[in-house]
Amino acid sequence: MSLDPHTLSLAKRIWDYHHVHHTIQPADCILVLGSHDTRVAERGAQLLLDGYAPLLVFSGGLGRLTEGLWSDSEAEIFSRIAMDMGVPPEKILTESRSRNTGENISLTYALLRYHNIDVKSLILVQKPYMERRAYATFQKQWPGPEIDIRVTSPQIAFEDYATPDIQLEDVIHIMIGDLQRIQLYPKKGFQSYQDVPEDILDAYTQLVEMGFDEHLIYEK
Repeated sequence: MSLDPHTLSLAKRIWDYHHVHHTIQPADCILVLGSHDTRVAERGAQLLLDGYAPLLVFSGGLGRLTEGLWSDSEAEIFSRIAMDMGVPPEKILTESRSRNTGENISLTYALLRYHNIDVKSLILVQKPYMERRAYATFQKQWPGPEIDIRVTSPQIAFEDYATPDIQLEDVIHIMIGDLQRIQLYPKKGFQSYQDVPEDILDAYTQLVEMGFDEHLIYEK
């Protein structure tokens, strides 16, 4: 599929919408959500090394993008990356059962409770184009009292994000699927409501018509 300038412009519009532009502040814990992009682990590890929190939690089993790709869980792979960067093992907790964002959050809460760790503020680390959905999901799926949450991601521009293993076409498919979920999931109670401006809906419609629909869900 050829990515002409118009397609790239539409995709960049969606990419920008998925960012929530939070200002990161020191917190009790850094929660890194698993994925197929190991740069997410690097971002979380660097935040801890920079002193933003005393604890780093990696959450992720094998999800729809890593099942069949990796043999170890996302959390295990991410924790090894963090230790290779110099994060002490005693500052890391791993949750390796979750298979989606909602489970990332609820199972991490249970893990923290098990270790008697009280969290009142948290930095949530996710892929750049999943910031908004991660934030909306956290607001609904965190079982405990409301806490201060700031979302961040690897600091990479849209134009520089693609790698040999993560093709830009695939990113656009995933972004479109996540935008659909942002619209559908609040009604199911999975996520908080997020306003979707008309220009974003227009870009979404055009990209779906172009064939970027591999991650859409079709309800009966």
